[in-house]
Amino acid sequence: MDTQLLIICGLTFVIHVIATLAYAVRIAGVRTRRIAVSFSLFGIIALVSRTANSFQGPFIAKRVELDISRHLEGGLLGDFRLFLVTATAASIVGALLIPTFQRYFSRAVEHFQANRSLPRLLLHIFSRGGINYMRDGARVPSRQNISQLASGAGVSGVVIALNIFAMAIWTVGVFASLYAGYLKPDLRVTCANLSSVINGFATVVLAVVIDPQVSVMTDDVIDGRLSENSFRRAITTLAGARVVGTLCAQIMLVPAALIIVRVAELI
Repeated sequence: MDTQLLIICGLTFVIHVIATLAYAVRIAGVRTRRIAVSFSLFGIIALVSRTANSFQGPFIAKRVELDISRHLEGGLLGDFRLFLVTATAASIVGALLIPTFQRYFSRAVEHFQANRSLPRLLLHIFSRGGINYMRDGARVPSRQNISQLASGAGVSGVVIALNIFAMAIWTVGVFASLYAGYLKPDLRVTCANLSSVINGFATVVLAVVIDPQVSVMTDDVIDGRLSENSFRRAITTLAGARVVGTLCAQIMLVPAALIIVRVAELI
């Protein structure tokens, strides 16, 4: 594995781990009853993901350009498969880290609410007490959270299916558009720019269908109309659906790239 490929895999891993940990923020918000503060603090962490995302595209684009100029055959598809495997691995790691991260994040929210200072929060994290809490607060996922899925997923089958579909499109969007540029070099700029259209469609599904459902459930827990166990089941289900979506992206990669090539030829 060359350095450039390792960097792209690393950026992909960071993007998908942070995106998966977003589920833990809702649990932390419910525990602390500080939804707005939770999302505000997570926005700082999300900046890392956005920065990684801004570098990922150019790195992959350069790899495509070099393969086209060298007239290499066959190797690039394997690279894109590896990127998707990395996305799946990162989603699994992120899901396993949710119990630990939500404890850390809940503590951070409570500290920020008490002191209302981001510098003080950072100092607390790296203080002896903060480091001790990070060591003692680590948790592995509970078997109970998984076994409870037998009594119900916490969300409807339609929401689960749409979440899988949206995650698959969101995961494959950039990769498929750049691979389409490799398949059709004379239209590679057009193909690359179509990634925003693909990701935009996935974002619409998430914003219109998934997020409102989870937000209503979050408010129901705060108001006492829904138990925390049911809410945790729903989060566990959605995290699992995210992993399944990244696996489905493997199947969609080549067909999506061919569709993008066709669209680029038609517009």
